[in-house]
Parts: sequence; C-alpha cells; structure tokens
Amino acid sequence: MTEFQHTIKDPVTVSGVSLHTGKLVTLTFKPAPENTGINFIRTDIGPDAIVPADANLVVDISRGTMLEKNGVKVGTIEHALAAVTGMGIDNVVIELNNQEAPILDGSSKLYTQALLETELVQQQAPRVYFEVKQPIRFYHQEKDCEIIALPAEDYRITCLIDYNSKVLGHQYAIMDNISKFNKEISPCRTFVFLHELEYLLKQNLIKGGDLSNAIVFVEKPIAQEELNKLAVLFNKPTVEVRQEGILNNLELYFHNEPARHKLLDIVGDLALAGMPIKGHIIATKPGHASNILFAQEMKKHIKEQQKLNSIPVYNPDKAPLYNINDIMRILPHRPPFLLIDKILEMSESHIVSVKNVTMNEAFFAGHFPSEPIMPGVIQIEAMAQTGGVLALSQLENPELYSTYFMKIEQVKFKQKVVPGDTLVFKLDLVSPIRRGICHMRGCAYVGNKMVIEAEMMAQIAKTS
Repeated sequence: MTEFQHTIKDPVTVSGVSLHTGKLVTLTFKPAPENTGINFIRTDIGPDAIVPADANLVVDISRGTMLEKNGVKVGTIEHALAAVTGMGIDNVVIELNNQEAPILDGSSKLYTQALLETELVQQQAPRVYFEVKQPIRFYHQEKDCEIIALPAEDYRITCLIDYNSKVLGHQYAIMDNISKFNKEISPCRTFVFLHELEYLLKQNLIKGGDLSNAIVFVEKPIAQEELNKLAVLFNKPTVEVRQEGILNNLELYFHNEPARHKLLDIVGDLALAGMPIKGHIIATKPGHASNILFAQEMKKHIKEQQKLNSIPVYNPDKAPLYNINDIMRILPHRPPFLLIDKILEMSESHIVSVKNVTMNEAFFAGHFPSEPIMPGVIQIEAMAQTGGVLALSQLENPELYSTYFMKIEQVKFKQKVVPGDTLVFKLDLVSPIRRGICHMRGCAYVGNKMVIEAEMMAQIAKTS
C-alpha cells in the first residue's frame, strides 16, 4: 500500500531560552509543500535565510548540532528534528528568530506537544524511504563509537551507552518502532556530568542552562560550599545530591532515561540524512559527532540507492508493452536497422526499451572482428528510435510520420557494449513536445551499469 507524505495543517509555536546563549527564542513549525523536506528559516535575518536540514551542512557538534549555509547558522536543532520525525512529518518549515533553538525542558516533549496541537495533513506525493538493503557498518575511532544499520521493515533503534562511571555506567534503550517515539523517547531529557557543567560555565556557555532541563550526574563528593554556589548560579533555594548521584533531586522519568535521550539524539541527527528510514540502527556509545558522520554515510548510500532505483528493471518473463510487430507499426525502420526489440513501459513523458545485442548483428562483421564492440553511433541510433516510439505513439496515425535528428549533445560513453549484453534504454522528455519538436534526455544500462547517456532533439515530420 502506498504511503503518502505529510505536513501540518496550521503553524504552531514554542518559546524558551536557548541553552548556550541564554536568549529568548521563538520557534514556529509551519506547513510546507510536498517534496520540500525540512527547512529552517532565520526570521531575524530575513525570508531568504534558509538552511536545509542536511547532514552535509553541519559545522559544529561540540554541544549539539549546528548547521550553516551561506553564513546563516541554526543550532541545537536535534530535539526539534526528533519531534518532527517522531510525528511522521515529511515537509515542514521551522522558523527561528535566533541562531539557537530553545532548550525547553531538555527533551523533545514540548516540541512534540506543540505539534500535537495541530493536525497532520496527507499530501499527494508518495513517501519514499531509505530502505537499508545491506548492513552498513561505521566505526568512529576517536569516540570509540560503533553504529550499524541492518535491514528491517520499519524504523527501530537500539542504543547502548557506557560512561565507565559508578553513577552512570552501562545502559541501553530500545525503540522498536518510530510510532513509540512520542510516548517512550520524546520526554527523555539531556544529561551532563558535574565536571562538564563546571567547564561549560567557565567557557561562558549554557547561559540558558537550568537544573530543570538537564540531569546532572555527580561522580565524586562535593562540598556544601560548592552546592551553595550552584544554588545561587541556577537561582535555586538549595541544591543537593541524591544517593544515586543526581544533582538537585531531579526525578527520572525512566530508570534508563540517559540512554533513551541518546536514542532521541540519534533520531534527531539521522533526520539530517534527508529521508525517512526503514532499518534497524544499533548504536554503541553514540554522540552528536558520530551520529552526524553516520548520517553523512547514510546520505552516500541514499544517493547510490536513488541511482539504482532510477535504473529500469528488465524482467524477460513479463509481457512487453509493445513487441517487435507493434514497434514496426510505429517506426519506419526495418532490419538490419531496426535496433530495438521491446518497449517495456511508456507514459506521456518517458519510455523504456530493450535491445538484445547478439553476435549476428550486421555491424559486428566489420567493427573490431577480433573484439566485437557495438559502435557508439549505433547505440545513439537505438536510443533515438526509442525516443521516436515515444514521440510518434502520441500521434493519431504514427505510421505517416518520422522523426529526424536536429541536435545531439552531452554524449558520454561509459562502458563497452558487447555481444550477449542486454541494453535497456530509458528516455525522459526534457520539455513537452511542441510544434513537432521533441527534446529528450536518455541513458542506457547493461544491468546496473550505465553505458551511455545523451541529450537529443528531434523533429517530427510527415513522411513525404
């Protein structure tokens, strides 16, 4: 069953301070057209200050994920991205009036609640997944992090953390379906060790930090004097350390909330791969740096998969749309210069054909007899005949017309074509046919390898 893309019906807004700058920020989710994905807009700069949610635009992951394009930056975006993914939203504009998204309670919960205030709207374009077909293994030596993606029918994540600490050692969290994100993962807050907190404060960071938007772990005894200083710093009456080694008596929502929050970060960071995922992600000791590197690796696999998905599949057991007799009723060509055998599929704007290359082709007798190779000009002619079928089939009496070359451009021969190969041609109209002019772009494949590509223009004229 076809799944379709979704956006939101109405804009929804959240406001709060940013974690590192401490400035009040307003973030608004807005509907977006299909096939546009997730885009950030800095409203404090202008309507053209757009930053796509793209892993290749990440410029900083020191304490969160920051993107930059054309000098425009947006940071600490992972929690908002996780909420969008958890809600099943494909297309959305996220407006910010500052560089950094609000930290809120340190989780995705308030972002998710805001999105639940509006409705999801189904769009007309189908949702396209990145389906993990083969295991993808990634190891980030600097962070001792391993991330593996395995084939699965839905999006699931297993996250394992180990900080080699008495108060936060080995933990794991599992999300066995993205539909469980909102309830089981979204509320889980970020966490930090006290010694990291002290360092960040000295670096004049986390100005918007609050003991209510982060779980603070304390690994060693701390003097009351230091606790009093923290109380003043965070505007709290008192600060204490619980027996479990957690500062300020914060109640955990789950016993493994830190592992669940790391899983939340994975959901947000992998949204930057640019497509919804069908696969099982297993991450050991993940962090933003490793997550982003893995998202970039996934983008490479997505690009390869898109290339493969664009290659037409020839199934010899499936009846063709047009057989050779149908083709001869449309084209004026005849053997030995009729160079296509079947039409597999066709629409108003594209066509796919097949040419079986055999040793008894007339041109092999004189073209490298000791190493028979199909001449490139013959491949071009076969591609043109395929385009001719597309153009002429749209006429009422195609047998009364012919197509004639006007121009051939950007021809590239990438692989040899030899006897025994099956050439599959795919052509698309560059623009609609007007005034008898047909402009096409075509490729030919042997298996999954492209062997030739070209752009051609032809004129449709009545046969004299």
